[in-house]
Amino acid sequence: MFVNDIFLSRLKLLIIMAKAYLKNYPIGKYRKSAVIENTHHVFYHSLQLVSETFSFENHESESQSGITSEIEIEEERVFHQRAQLLAVMVKAGVENRLTEDFRKKALQDNLDRICDTLIFNFHIRDLDVLKVA
Repeated sequence: MFVNDIFLSRLKLLIIMAKAYLKNYPIGKYRKSAVIENTHHVFYHSLQLVSETFSFENHESESQSGITSEIEIEEERVFHQRAQLLAVMVKAGVENRLTEDFRKKALQDNLDRICDTLIFNFHIRDLDVLKVA
C-alpha cells in the first residue's frame, strides 16, 4: 500500500466516525481512543502530503507551466486542508468541545464537501453496529 491509500482509508474511517458523532451514537472509552488516534494520523499525513505537493510544485513549475496543473494542485491543497479541519473538529467533538449547533453545522458542511470530492456516499443508518459502544 502507498501512503495515499492509507491516508484515504483513514479519512473514510474518520468520515464514518464523524457521521456517527453527528447522529449522537455513543462513544465509549475504546472508540474515543480510536477516534483520537485516527484524527492524529489523518491530520499529520494530510500535512505531509500538502508539503510534498508544494515542494513538487516549486521544483516542477517550469516544466508544468499549464493552468490545469496549478488548479489541480490548488484543489488538492484545499482538500487536504479540509481533511485537517475535519480531524480537528472530530477530535474536539469526542472531547466534548464541539457543543454549539453552528459548530456541528460547520462539521457537517465540511463533511459534505469532502464526501463530494471523494464521491463517498455513505449512510450512517446502514451501520447498526455503531449503536454499541
